[in-house]
Amino acid sequence: MAAQLLVANCPSQDLAKTNRVFVAPSDPTAVLPLVQLGDFVYSVQADEQIAPGAIGLNAIQRRNVRVSSGDRVNITQFLPPPSSFQVALLNAEVGFVSTKAAGRGPDMEIDAQDLSGHLAARFSGQVLTTGQELTFEYQGINYLLKVNDVMVADPSAEQLSVHRGMLMADSAYVFETRHGGGLKVTGQRSVVTTQLFKHKEFNFEKLGIGGLDDQFEQIFRRAFASRVFPPSVVERLGIRHVRGVLLYGPPGTGKTLIARQIGKMLNGKEPKIVNGPEILNKYVGASEENIRNLFKEAEADYAKMGEASDLHVIIFDEIDAICKSRGSVRDGSGVHDTIVNQLLTKIDGVDALNNILLIGMTNRRDMLDEALLRPGRLEVQVEIGLPDERGRVQILQIHTSQMSSNSFLGKDVDLAELAARTKNFSGAEIEGLVKSAVSFALNRQVDVSDLSKPIDEEAIKVTMTDFLEALEEVKPAFGAVIESLESYRLHGMIDYGPRYQHLLSSCRTLVQQVKSSDNTPLVTCLLEGPAGTGKTALAATLAIESGFPFVKVVSAEAMVGYSEQAKCSQIAKVFDDAYKSPLSVIVLDDIERLLEYVAIGPRFSNAVLQTLLVLLKKQPPANRKLFVVGTTSLGLVMQEMELAAAFNVALPVPRLNQAEQKSVLQQLGAFSGPEVDAAVGELIDPEVPIKRLLLLLDLARQGQPEEERAASLTRWVQVLRDLAVA
Repeated sequence: MAAQLLVANCPSQDLAKTNRVFVAPSDPTAVLPLVQLGDFVYSVQADEQIAPGAIGLNAIQRRNVRVSSGDRVNITQFLPPPSSFQVALLNAEVGFVSTKAAGRGPDMEIDAQDLSGHLAARFSGQVLTTGQELTFEYQGINYLLKVNDVMVADPSAEQLSVHRGMLMADSAYVFETRHGGGLKVTGQRSVVTTQLFKHKEFNFEKLGIGGLDDQFEQIFRRAFASRVFPPSVVERLGIRHVRGVLLYGPPGTGKTLIARQIGKMLNGKEPKIVNGPEILNKYVGASEENIRNLFKEAEADYAKMGEASDLHVIIFDEIDAICKSRGSVRDGSGVHDTIVNQLLTKIDGVDALNNILLIGMTNRRDMLDEALLRPGRLEVQVEIGLPDERGRVQILQIHTSQMSSNSFLGKDVDLAELAARTKNFSGAEIEGLVKSAVSFALNRQVDVSDLSKPIDEEAIKVTMTDFLEALEEVKPAFGAVIESLESYRLHGMIDYGPRYQHLLSSCRTLVQQVKSSDNTPLVTCLLEGPAGTGKTALAATLAIESGFPFVKVVSAEAMVGYSEQAKCSQIAKVFDDAYKSPLSVIVLDDIERLLEYVAIGPRFSNAVLQTLLVLLKKQPPANRKLFVVGTTSLGLVMQEMELAAAFNVALPVPRLNQAEQKSVLQQLGAFSGPEVDAAVGELIDPEVPIKRLLLLLDLARQGQPEEERAASLTRWVQVLRDLAVA
């Protein structure tokens, strides 16, 4: 049934507070229980004071429907759906009808349970719509109720947020009050409210956050879970909200991104984003004043509204720039120390606020003042580490979603395979990988000889080949340095006999133990033997074969000219980087050179020695595994320094005996037939380092055609005599 009626005023002031609409008893619409006007549904009541063909609406209803007295309005019969229409929870804002009542002295208090009972008795059976306003009288005062959210119970007893529902006698309520409205609702029970966040659910991929689900869950549980409950519940629990969160981890892992998205998801004040260095000022007291200014708005809001004030979020990027450990910066001014003191008093001082949340981000958690990290300050400390394989798939999906939806992504692109190939890639590096792959795809469509030639946009396809080429171009900062490792074994690895096989098997067992055993997250091995026996080549082979995502070589050649302190810091940084990866290998090459050891004196760097002694025994963090392999030509010296004892296993790498020398020369095709025995017999020393043997062979081959692998025995003898080896 539908009709067009003339808008009239409500018959009386008392009836205006019933939220009903009124029609003439003779009007056909008088028999309808519910009618719809625009987006809103009202209960119908017949009244003799209403003229036929008219409908009586109060001022609030006319404002809802956007009509005036004398206008004509279309009404239709409303039939409630058969299920999922009874209101389980109504979230509504309560305020005075008259704005004059809001500014009279302290806030008026209303008991939530009494108000719920009053509304249930007055409006039970009526249909309420999100955004609808209605007026009612309670204890002699006229109030306005605005519906913010309607949740109904479906047959499976799950609550669903809907556009409208029918209020029942047992419906639950969550009341909100407008800031500065002069009204306070007390005694609300523990009904969860989601008004802290703009959205009721989070899709991390839409927010551009990939691989950080677990970290965000931890942040939400510790920093926000208490804030989604009404203040009365928190007060009865006797707890205080978390005021500080620290996000730390390697560069490019998403610390700034997750902080920025948290700010976007929150209702209330716009978050303040501050870069640490921006706080510093050359004038005395100006830096501290900058800190105080960040909290001024929150202080004024809290003084005015107390626990009902909005949450103020302050995001500190690079917080280590201003919050270094007190006493560590010796600039003579003491500015850094006073900045830390000022920040501490604002977060957790005598006049500490409960409406602030400070989110700090840093790559160097170790540099922060320890007082800043205790409970009550930046107490929630979440490591934003390198994403795992599942996280890398999410990040790849985020960065390729748009090209996929626009048909630019080739069907052969396997994101799961790419995720497996991008071990130790940070989120930023994965984004760089995608950009690199796109550049290869775009470059195919560009004719360098004629840049004015039109480009066929439909032909652009980013294929798996583009991604594989990009993998050769984009390398992770915490990745395996395979190229440099290959340079340590230019001749490859030569199986010279049982001693080599046993040595290699023992080393591989140690690597496998690191991979598979949860009881030994740290395994260290020292390869000791005379110079030139292939220790570094063996260590490089173990690192390459391990397949560990993080491999780094610590060598003296990379630290030429470094001071003792700089060397210690560099070595410590390599270990610290290794702890960020689930599986890591560190090669300590030529340890005596790292220690600057010389036989005359003897002299060495005690600072570097102590650094190695500490780091070789330091257990990695949870869920991290580390294999350290060291090489040395001075085994006895390492024992005297007690460094050999710091390694779990010490394996000797011997010189080659005559049988092994023969095996190597045969595998390399160095001589033909019986000449091999003669060549070995020309060597005076029965044991020769493999590196020396290979050098002699290369010298003997000089001047021969490249296709001829065999060396002349005469030339071999001449080389040995020239070098006084024979």
